[in-house]
Amino acid sequence: AWVNSLSMGMVFFCSPIVSIFTDLFGCRKVAVIGAAVGFAGLLSSSFVSTIEPLYFTYGILFACGCSFAYQPSLVILGHYFKKRLGLVNGIVTAGSSLFTVSLPFLLRVLIDSVGLYNTLRVLCILLFVLFLAGFTYKPLVSNTKDKEGGKKGKFRFPPEKKICNFSVFKVLSYRIWAFGIPAALFGYFVPYVHLMKHVKDRFGDSVPEEVLLLCLGITSGVGRLIFGRVADYIPGAKKVYLQVASFFFIGLMSMMIPLCHAFGSLIAVCLFMGLFDGCFICIMAPIAFELVGAQDVSQAIGFLLGLMSIPMTVGPPIAGLLYDHLGTYDVAFYLAGVPPIVGGVILCFIPWVHERQKLKERAKPVDGETTEKMLENERTLVSDTTEKSVKEMESGF
Repeated sequence: AWVNSLSMGMVFFCSPIVSIFTDLFGCRKVAVIGAAVGFAGLLSSSFVSTIEPLYFTYGILFACGCSFAYQPSLVILGHYFKKRLGLVNGIVTAGSSLFTVSLPFLLRVLIDSVGLYNTLRVLCILLFVLFLAGFTYKPLVSNTKDKEGGKKGKFRFPPEKKICNFSVFKVLSYRIWAFGIPAALFGYFVPYVHLMKHVKDRFGDSVPEEVLLLCLGITSGVGRLIFGRVADYIPGAKKVYLQVASFFFIGLMSMMIPLCHAFGSLIAVCLFMGLFDGCFICIMAPIAFELVGAQDVSQAIGFLLGLMSIPMTVGPPIAGLLYDHLGTYDVAFYLAGVPPIVGGVILCFIPWVHERQKLKERAKPVDGETTEKMLENERTLVSDTTEKSVKEMESGF
């Protein structure tokens, strides 16, 4: 359990570092090296016979490689797509839902037939595919660093302000978003971690709990495709309202889990929860592009994912402690529904704040344009007077 927790935490904890490397070296190099590191970590984990080395090979090395491979896949989409960025993110992130549905069954067959270590080696094939896919990442946004450096291809280490781009936190709407989402996630992942144990406690072994994971995975993929397309029709920062709705519904569904005394009703709850989970995930990158722009989106996503690692790591263990003291998950699920609703309320202010920021930014260029026009008028007056004086001199001669 600690190995898995360390692995999940490291994937998100490394995100700010990944964003810096993405800005410095580009999406392609970071994705390829990340996939190679993840491949090495997973392959070395298959030769480990005790649990202690797994903390490094799987919990750190494999997780860091996955983190370096994951984030460029979100950033590169903004280089190619503008109008339908939401739909594209929905299609890309729906892949994780597809494997969430299929991998548990595949892993069970592989472990029963070839064992754990050979299963890890088979999974290395997926990492190798990820390694090859990284070579297709060709950024289309012009590289300002090359222009500043003079010669193309000659790398110059940029100043510290460009390495750690904390200027994204000067954008108030992004600041609200970056702290509102982690606040919502303190209870967001509690059902995903403890739902299977809750089902066994309430229904015993008579029900197939894997069906719940299947429902979550399928509807999450459907939600990513549907809400990704819907997001393309919503202008600007108003896309945040989709995340607000997803947080409200996920919080409500989490509170309804203890009230489900029939397995069928629990399936219905999981179907809705997966649908709005897909909504939350697929529009993260489009919102980041709207709030900070394409140039700063890499570190904006990185900082957000880094902040998300804290509630993701803290929330489920707190729910586990409540279960140890109370002997039931009911209170844990009720409390887990509160943070998503609170986070959704916080996010409601983002569109209003963002519109005010845009109005202020529009006012500044207007002043600049008027001063430029005044300078141009002065230049034309000066040129006219010089031309008149030259003509008078020529007529005098």
